[in-house]
Amino acid sequence: MTAAAEPQLVPLNAIFAEDFVQILVPVMSNNTVAELGEAIAHHVEGRRVPKRDLPKVVFHDGKRLDPSITVAEAGIGPLDHIRVEYSDDSREI
Repeated sequence: MTAAAEPQLVPLNAIFAEDFVQILVPVMSNNTVAELGEAIAHHVEGRRVPKRDLPKVVFHDGKRLDPSITVAEAGIGPLDHIRVEYSDDSREI
């Protein structure tokens, strides 16, 4: 049985919902995708984008990611681009 790799710092380029500013966000490789979405939202919600009471959806390479997997499991690497949107079943993301 192989030991799990040590968590690594992963700096990411990110854009949140309707924001016009791309930001650099540091996360750890063992953070979940849900935690990643919240980390990105923390820098934007209530500042440049109004906070909405909706779940967040994370996209990487055009694919919607499962919120329960880790950054490492999703194949997200340093300086990759991440997009976070609000999940609203009444519109297509």
